[in-house]
Amino acid sequence: MAREQLQPDRGHGPRGGSRREMGRRESDAKLFDLARVTRVAAGGRRFRFRAVVISGDKQGKVGVGVAKGSDVTQAIEKATRQAKKRAILVPIQKGTIPHEVKAKFGASVVLLKPQKGGRGLVAGGPIRIICEFAGIQNISGKFVSKTHNKLNNALATIEALKMLKKIREPAEKNDADTRNTTKD
Repeated sequence: MAREQLQPDRGHGPRGGSRREMGRRESDAKLFDLARVTRVAAGGRRFRFRAVVISGDKQGKVGVGVAKGSDVTQAIEKATRQAKKRAILVPIQKGTIPHEVKAKFGASVVLLKPQKGGRGLVAGGPIRIICEFAGIQNISGKFVSKTHNKLNNALATIEALKMLKKIREPAEKNDADTRNTTKD
């Protein structure tokens, strides 16, 4: 017993923190939109809350979660769990995306273009927040559609990032020569 009291409590994680604390260190989350949703039933109105949360680790992993709950905190917790669960991996090359992409979700149409280094995030609304959480430093984004629906705009941005393909950089000439000689 004396031995256990002398050792510090290290929790459950490999670095000494609890698993819950470790999850918070890995990714950040931000409440993007909160709406009160009303359902009319016999006996009156029923109120619920819909939360949209964007979560990411700033190293290429980002997700959007949408959930409803009877109170605000419940809706935010559910949406945060869903954002982490549905996170996608974004290919980032030299701080930007590998190629231009256009995507549609609902009435929202988004266009994302790669930018040169040092240009920054030239985008607004959901594109800026999602790209920040993904770890993209240089990008140009534009909503081609006229809708201002935050949720559809965020989901259209995620669809565009899903369509990205990692472009392989050309191998050095020496590597190509050695591959050709080994095949012969």
